[in-house]
Amino acid sequence: MTDLGRHSASMSNFRARLRGLTQTLTFRIVAVSSLWAIIALVVVATIITALFRQVSHRGFETVLSAHLFNLIASVNANEDGWISGSPNLGDLRFSEPLSGWYWSVEPVSEGLTNTLRSSSLAGFDPPEADPAVRFGSDFRRQYLTAGPRGEQIEVLEAEVVLGQGDRIVRFRVMGNRTELENEIAGFNRRLLFYLTLFGAGMIIINVAVLLLALKPLNNITAALANIRAGSAERLTGPFPAEIAPLAEETNALIESNRRIIERSRKQVGNLAHSLKTPLAVIMNEGRAMADQRGELIGHQAEAMQKQIDHYLQRARAAAQRSTLSVRTDVNDTVQRLARVFGKLARDKDLTLNIPEKAIFFAGEKEDLEEIIGNLLENAAKWAESSIVVSLDTVASKRDERSVFRLLVEDDGPGIPEDQAKQAIKRGRRLDETKQGSGLGLNIVTDLVEEYGGRLTLGKSQLGGLRAEVELRIA
Repeated sequence: MTDLGRHSASMSNFRARLRGLTQTLTFRIVAVSSLWAIIALVVVATIITALFRQVSHRGFETVLSAHLFNLIASVNANEDGWISGSPNLGDLRFSEPLSGWYWSVEPVSEGLTNTLRSSSLAGFDPPEADPAVRFGSDFRRQYLTAGPRGEQIEVLEAEVVLGQGDRIVRFRVMGNRTELENEIAGFNRRLLFYLTLFGAGMIIINVAVLLLALKPLNNITAALANIRAGSAERLTGPFPAEIAPLAEETNALIESNRRIIERSRKQVGNLAHSLKTPLAVIMNEGRAMADQRGELIGHQAEAMQKQIDHYLQRARAAAQRSTLSVRTDVNDTVQRLARVFGKLARDKDLTLNIPEKAIFFAGEKEDLEEIIGNLLENAAKWAESSIVVSLDTVASKRDERSVFRLLVEDDGPGIPEDQAKQAIKRGRRLDETKQGSGLGLNIVTDLVEEYGGRLTLGKSQLGGLRAEVELRIA
């Protein structure tokens, strides 16, 4: 297989596993709860950040406004127009050089002299406001400008009349807007970290609670697996009140199915027993007649016996197919029958290729023996010198269940492809010179189909017939 083929197969397997995962109840509940948690946390984060930004900006503007009123109250102008005052705004940042927090008092009208500035300006001359920014009804205006270090400065400015003569003085208080935005960004990062941590914890708790809540269903699955494996006959274990009725109904269904199977077995046994004696009498009478008519009666009675055995086996297989607890060791059955046929056909070389790992068939031992026995009998009848029996497990091409494959090959004449379908018909014999009733391959076909398997006839590498049987693994 090329790298491209392996990659394609790997992707196909991944998609199949992913599709199977998305169809589970656990995934759906976890996905919905996680999606809701994420949406809720995003909404909460958006609301909190918006409220924090709004409150921070409002507080920032309130501080600037308070500093501006304090500045105005601390400055006056005498009769000569000299502006004086010792503003103390109570914030050390106005004393730290180029801190981003500044104030200034500047004359606007003629006749006023002197300019007051905070020591934090340290030679920095704040730019004038854009003429497009006009004063409001309270004779104040607010705008953004660039600071000496590239930071954003928010300016709150007011023009006030001092003293007599309508002399106007401009008061400006400036705050570091970049510092505010950095604080908001830091808060948002911390909020995102804690909400993410909280969300992850909430999802983990949801998954843990869900797995704990679904554990009874897993217990039921394990109990059903034990029933199918034959190690238990009913669902047992402590189940919560919501699951207990399901377990009780399942046990009742299993018990009802078991009673039906047992009743069918008894009826089949009674039928076989009631027909056994009449058929034996007919065959004995036919042999006693010692003529052609007697031989014909004996042959027909023997054919009736085989037909009855055949349909009794089909009835048993159909009944067992619906049960959960039946399984048969395939390795042991193949080896045991191979030893028997090895003694019966000493002139044939019988080779077994069987894996070490045990394989179990989901069906009755008698039915599996009938399938393998008929295939071995057919191979021994037609083989020249060699018979090869192989056993392995494969992935079913029709569904996702695993099956085991039994191959019986011989070096005989084989069967042409156009006659393979005829060979499995009831009573059909391609070579009338060989002894037999012609029911062998048909019995195998019926039993395999009853168990949902498949029989394929083809050409063997040995030159003869290759019979391939696929049956479900228990």
